[in-house]
Amino acid sequence: MSESTASHADRPSVSVVVPVRNEAPNIASLVAEIAAALTDRWRFEVIYVNDGSSDDTEAVLLKLMAQRPWLRQIKHDRSCGQSAAVRSGVAAARAPVVVTLDGDGQNDPSFIPALLDALAAGAPRVGLVAGQRVRRRDSWFKRTQSAIANRVRSAILRDGTRDTGCGLKAFSRDLFLMLPYFDGLHRFLPALVRREGRDVAYVEVVDRPRRHGVSNYGMWDRLWVGILDLFGVWWLIRRRKHVPQVTEVYHAD
Repeated sequence: MSESTASHADRPSVSVVVPVRNEAPNIASLVAEIAAALTDRWRFEVIYVNDGSSDDTEAVLLKLMAQRPWLRQIKHDRSCGQSAAVRSGVAAARAPVVVTLDGDGQNDPSFIPALLDALAAGAPRVGLVAGQRVRRRDSWFKRTQSAIANRVRSAILRDGTRDTGCGLKAFSRDLFLMLPYFDGLHRFLPALVRREGRDVAYVEVVDRPRRHGVSNYGMWDRLWVGILDLFGVWWLIRRRKHVPQVTEVYHAD
């Protein structure tokens, strides 16, 4: 049933967006965990964004989709990066609330309910709930690189967030689509959400080791390529103008 013909009651209340590139071995188990976390609590859909994969990602998803009507696949004709994949998934989402998580299995879907509960409890002021990783299972080099990037970003943007790299996030779809889009957007969501006058809440989540394969979104861009984006976001925040509330005044008869 298409979005144009589906009734409001038939639409999901939560869309889970998972960007992936060459993650075929990790898909089936993660899909099962997402379903276990949400079934009987929310109407949901799961949108895998296949970011130009060259392995069996598409075939695995098609097989799973045959038995899971809530599972969808959005495909890029070539790899465009994680931010582009997240944005494609959010744009395709049919629910007003979106949850994102990485497709390598390191983000534990059992924390999704805590993110959704925090978003609902903070509404309407809270526009984003960001997972904050504890007991990270990455290599020493990757943890060190992320720590440096987070400290530099926090010092310049003062976004109040110690870990923007965690893929587990929950937010309003409409709010996300209002944000300026650029490559690397997913690393700066707290600062951009605060720029729109909304609050950010946090949930501690336990990191897990990758089950299969290696990272398909490179580590190098987490620091050096992100520097240009960092100062671009700083400029956007500095140039933010107050948007007045507008009301129409009628003549009293």
